[in-house]
Amino acid sequence: MTFEIRPVLADEWEKARELRLTALQDPVAHLAFLETYEAAVARPDDFWQERTAAAAPTGEGRVRQFVAEAPDGRWLGTVSVLVERPSDELRFGEPAKIDQTHLVGVFVRPEARGSGVIDALFRAAVEWSWTVDGIRRARLYVHEDNARAAAFYRRFGFVPSGDRVPMPGDSGRYEIEYELLPPGTAGTAAVAGHADAQP
Repeated sequence: MTFEIRPVLADEWEKARELRLTALQDPVAHLAFLETYEAAVARPDDFWQERTAAAAPTGEGRVRQFVAEAPDGRWLGTVSVLVERPSDELRFGEPAKIDQTHLVGVFVRPEARGSGVIDALFRAAVEWSWTVDGIRRARLYVHEDNARAAAFYRRFGFVPSGDRVPMPGDSGRYEIEYELLPPGTAGTAAVAGHADAQP
């Protein structure tokens, strides 16, 4: 499968909205996303416009959304990267103890799974993380029942940090934190990964 990995552009909010709504209708969306389809589809256009503009290279640099784009312009998958500093307001999980990035919103369309799309998206997200000033690790959370996603993250080089947080709205279930350290850091796993997952 042929595709290009690139950041979203500020004016591509309609495509960003379509892909997000598709992701929220996936059979494992209840494990992978905190937002529901019903909540997202009700959001006004200006929400999507602001969200996409903030995640573009022309934004403030606190968020970057990457997409896998097919030759016909169709988006096959996405991942977003949040920059988190200890002084920032908490979005989800444990507060940042160090400067870090947080990978969220991971989705690959079913027809593009197994094609290398997720590997390429994660490489772009992680490589961008290491270009952000002061970043000392990348992290993400995975629902304890989302074994397919967890297996991909481990193959890519992420390891459980030992932290977990309760899953909002799912009493007794947890989100497990995984982390990846920059290249050359003691204890860093090799970044490779060759399998698609639907986190």
